[in-house]
Amino acid sequence: MDVLVTPTPKLQGELQALSSKNYTTRYLLVAALAEGTSTIYYPAHSEDSDAMRRCIRDLGAVIEEDDEKITITGFGAHPRDVKELDVGNAGAVLRFLMAIAALAPDVTFINRYPDSLGKRPHDDLIDALGQIGVDVQHNDGKLPITIRGGSAVKGGKIQVSGNVSSQFLSALLFLTPLLQEDSEIEVLHDLKSKVVVGQTLEVLEQAGIVIEASDDLMRYRVKGGQKYAAKEYIVQGDYPGSAAVLAAAAVTQSDVKLHRLMENSKQGERAIVDVLRMMEVPLTHDNGVVHVQGNGRLKALEFDGDKATDAVLAMVAAAVFAEGTSRFYDVENLRFKECDRITDYLNELRKAGANVEERRSEIIVHGRPEGVEGGVEINAHYDHRVIMALTVVGLRAKAPIRIRDAHHVAKSYPIFFDHMKALGANVEWVESD
Repeated sequence: MDVLVTPTPKLQGELQALSSKNYTTRYLLVAALAEGTSTIYYPAHSEDSDAMRRCIRDLGAVIEEDDEKITITGFGAHPRDVKELDVGNAGAVLRFLMAIAALAPDVTFINRYPDSLGKRPHDDLIDALGQIGVDVQHNDGKLPITIRGGSAVKGGKIQVSGNVSSQFLSALLFLTPLLQEDSEIEVLHDLKSKVVVGQTLEVLEQAGIVIEASDDLMRYRVKGGQKYAAKEYIVQGDYPGSAAVLAAAAVTQSDVKLHRLMENSKQGERAIVDVLRMMEVPLTHDNGVVHVQGNGRLKALEFDGDKATDAVLAMVAAAVFAEGTSRFYDVENLRFKECDRITDYLNELRKAGANVEERRSEIIVHGRPEGVEGGVEINAHYDHRVIMALTVVGLRAKAPIRIRDAHHVAKSYPIFFDHMKALGANVEWVESD
């Protein structure tokens, strides 16, 4: 399905922020790794979190769910012997479970999205798992991937590159406490998205796991033989998805309130609030409510995008209409997502009339406060973040923009367009040609 975004001058209303996808997937996993029953309140519903639900159930977790919560009786360190797992298009779920699959004898992760997740590299994790006795068969670092672990897997010294993704490190942090031997993990090169590693460590601590981390998050000591505790968890509101809604409010005449966004959240994408402030967007953030009273006027800025990876595309969409030239730097890891979120995204922005430049690890935006032309059909590259960001641009275009395959927004925010409509955005589903 495609979406037609027609220029919309005003947005108004109040929304409850979606529950955090990142926290939901992590809570689902630690609950599955516990012996006993855990409860997760307000879990996110998206293709990613549903993929984690499906896979932990296949691995032996018992799951019951109602409108408010999900209860999970875990399998501990002993997942069921399954031959295949289907993670859909969820990269984090794949990487976390590649590590956990090392506790099972023989698991193959199938490739259902050859044009998206199927193109993404996992060599750094494959190499790290090999260091602790896991036999990995793979297609040049890509799916399909077979993990053979079981009794051969031992703790010890592990080196993992953090250059491409922090998810490889997080995967090892979930696995190593369950191994009988102690482990030491050293991160090589650079570590992308350190803030997200902080979320992993926060969830592990809540689950009763003890890990010693260096201040720079580049070295870890992990005691072996630990057990995950069965606990209760409450999922906070999601900043990455909310970033697009807040950017939409910033580029229009608006009076929009978004609830359930904690001021002290460890989500790096909470920086969207600071970025919009720096762009001189009128807003307040009190008691978990972000209130944007947009006037459509924005100032350019410079921002280190590695601190808020999943909000950068929405920030760039806002910068398209800012006065002056904006620069988003240290964003090279955007190239290794559902699509190349630098080259692919900027190509689509240019089609819509934006003035943008690409560097290897930078996005330069020459703002056009007068708006962009629009009147084009755009390829979203099966990427939920691209879909949401292009929607923001469409609101300030001079003619409608048609976003191809917009249903892929369901990967993280299935009701994004319902929420936009509730605020008054002129968006409608249309059948693909």
